Amino acid sequence: MINPVQRILVVGASGSGKTTFARRVAAALSVPHIELDALRHGPGWVPRPTFSADVDAATSAAAWVVDGNYSAVRDLVWTRADTVIWLDLPRWLVEWQVVRRTAGRLVFRTPLWNGNRERWRDVPRASHPIRWSWRKHGLYRVTYGDRFAAAGTDDRQLIRLRSRREVQAWSPGGSG
Repeated sequence: MINPVQRILVVGASGSGKTTFARRVAAALSVPHIELDALRHGPGWVPRPTFSADVDAATSAAAWVVDGNYSAVRDLVWTRADTVIWLDLPRWLVEWQVVRRTAGRLVFRTPLWNGNRERWRDVPRASHPIRWSWRKHGLYRVTYGDRFAAAGTDDRQLIRLRSRREVQAWSPGGSG
């Protein structure tokens, strides 16, 4: 018998839909949603010095859905998760989604974590999500592909979703 899903980690490139998916799954399970970006970015986009400690505290709970890929906490969250879901969408789709999301945030001046907003002047920077996503997509394919291939020595459930249809169809307790 498969253990009930209680601690889910959602990973993937920027713009793959991690947060939207994680919110939906957390709501379906009635568990907290933990967005690593919200814990990472302080006012003015300054990294919060309590990031690792905050993630440690949040993931000590009995049940949660976390989304994010921060290397500083990757192993901590990965080892606590009973399920890891990788949103491995095609690069063209991820780029379309991240460009569309950025445009909306810029035009509507959408407030993000701790009062931050995306700014037009930041778009050309290498750290901007559009460029970051383009660079990291292939790396995540290798990194997560290797982790998924090497797994199997524990009870952790690994789920790789490769299309919007698979992402929309997946539900906790359903087939994945």
